[in-house]
Amino acid sequence: MSTEPLRNEVPVTPLDRAPPEAPTRVQALFRKTEPYLYLLPALLLVGGLLLYSVAHTLAISFTDWDLITPPRFVGLQNYIDAIRDPTFTRSFTNTLVWTGGSLLLPVGGGLLLAVLLERIPGQRVLKTLIYLPAILATTVVAAIWSYIYSNNGVLNETLRWVGLDALARPWMVWAPTNTLAMIVAASWRALGPSMVLFLVGLQTIPAEIIEAAKIDGAGERLLFWRMKLPLLRPITAIVVIMSVIQSFMTFDLVWVMTQGGPGRSSETLAVTMYRQAFIMWRMGYAGAVAVILSTIVLVFSISYLRATLKRSAI
Repeated sequence: MSTEPLRNEVPVTPLDRAPPEAPTRVQALFRKTEPYLYLLPALLLVGGLLLYSVAHTLAISFTDWDLITPPRFVGLQNYIDAIRDPTFTRSFTNTLVWTGGSLLLPVGGGLLLAVLLERIPGQRVLKTLIYLPAILATTVVAAIWSYIYSNNGVLNETLRWVGLDALARPWMVWAPTNTLAMIVAASWRALGPSMVLFLVGLQTIPAEIIEAAKIDGAGERLLFWRMKLPLLRPITAIVVIMSVIQSFMTFDLVWVMTQGGPGRSSETLAVTMYRQAFIMWRMGYAGAVAVILSTIVLVFSISYLRATLKRSAI
């Protein structure tokens, strides 16, 4: 039997075929929302845990609760007690000192190291050595620097060896020396990640812009302040916000090295919150401290991001 098409048969072209049926409203809506449906389980899990924690902390901040007896509503009394408490004021001041130190040492030092290492030969070894403390656990960092700051530790023995015996002292005993000493220890660990982020930012700057500025006669100092630093604004915003959040949440290093002492002189807000919650069993007061701390971090982050984005848009 012949398989050849009949001569009178007219071939069907794509234009002659029936057009596909238009999707219904339900199908169109499903197609638009389909990508978000795959994210829904993760969003529900993370969002649910986060929102529940925030709501629970906010709720107990208005109560007097010791985890044994039922919570008793006290309104804004915990917030009033916190504002009037000298220990809270000292912790807040120490936290601000931590914030200033984090901006000066990890952020400023990381930027300086990134600019210097960009042109130094053998920079891979130096980068590794600088970044190495970042992989250490906080307890290990605290143990290392506790030994360095001890009476017969590396720092005091070095000062005595160079003839500066008058500067040798028990660094972790007196305030604010103990807070400043712990800021140096924390900065030693945070310097590497900040440096790496700034190095990534420097590598993303187009080489044509730098070459054109050099041809126009821009020196290294002018090149940094007028070209590189403004172009590093997005990376700087990330590093600053990360450093500020980390400084406001500083707990483990302080707790291991001094436990907030002596006399609660080196407490930060995070240490005060922990002490009130799990040592003094004042969960409502600890919740109020947590709300105040989170509000400060949130307001700073939003304000700094808005200011940074506005400057970048100009």
